[in-house]
Amino acid sequence: MKSPLLSLPGAVPAEGADEGVAAHYGDIFREQRTLSQGAGFVDLSHRGVVTVTGPDRLSWLHLLLTQHVSELPPQQAAEALVLSPNGHVEHALYLVDDGATTWAHVEPGTQEALVAYLDSMRFFYRVEVADATAEYAVVHLPAGSTASVEGAAAVRELPYGRDLFVPRGDLERLTAGYGPAAGVWAYEALRIEGHRPRLGFETDHRTIPHEVDWLRTAVHLQKGCYRGQETVARVHNLGRPPRRLVFLHLDGTEESLPPHGTEVRLATDPDGRALGFVTSSARHHELGPIALAIVKRNVPVDAVLLAGTVPGTQDVIVPQ
Repeated sequence: MKSPLLSLPGAVPAEGADEGVAAHYGDIFREQRTLSQGAGFVDLSHRGVVTVTGPDRLSWLHLLLTQHVSELPPQQAAEALVLSPNGHVEHALYLVDDGATTWAHVEPGTQEALVAYLDSMRFFYRVEVADATAEYAVVHLPAGSTASVEGAAAVRELPYGRDLFVPRGDLERLTAGYGPAAGVWAYEALRIEGHRPRLGFETDHRTIPHEVDWLRTAVHLQKGCYRGQETVARVHNLGRPPRRLVFLHLDGTEESLPPHGTEVRLATDPDGRALGFVTSSARHHELGPIALAIVKRNVPVDAVLLAGTVPGTQDVIVPQ
């Protein structure tokens, strides 16, 4: 779904998973600084939007998701996952309930599969699930923004900003009052700095929540049974995840960033076995080149790593 905001001056279209919105508007570092100072907005209108209505919506979602949402207060943001029977991450939902409707935005292109799964689990519950992507778009305002959110159908208040669900037909009109536009490259750089995992980037077909720090933000360890809960409880109580997410400060002398999937090795053994892979990378306006990577749990936390040919030091996100 191509955003009308790609017609803004300087807009350069994003590719890959973020196709449909702007990668940047001509100056990625200025855009990052603007967001960091609490101004501007990010067009995330390529993301999927799913709504759930009906009197049983929260108690029903509580049975399916990793998060405790049965008593989720109106306007309180939450993160939640859908797991496979073996505990692997299948979907990541960014939720808010307005008292009548539960709103969620999800990774681009995943909404159809999510709606199909949720519909298959309705049974006798009084709920209605809808793919609302064609009607609503997601816009992000950074923390500190004073932009009015009047006109948004729902708002997720977050420590790092606000996610707005706005009528897609009003996207251009509403964002005109939000300040200068920033592209998804700026948003991604700040996401990586904040150690926030993203489905399809920090995850693969065998990811469990513990590996990417979702145990802290998207999983409630005291709630009742849900699909995959046995794996979550077993690893949390009896073991450690086989892999862990790390933040990498990359060598700034290299011209190119290691792309998603770049193999990670020990700098002391550059020809040795791969110990993980880069999940996301960006150029940060203050930190320089940075990345997130998934590595084997037993990789020493003080080891210098090679992301392809680029050396990097680790910050621990998920303990060994």
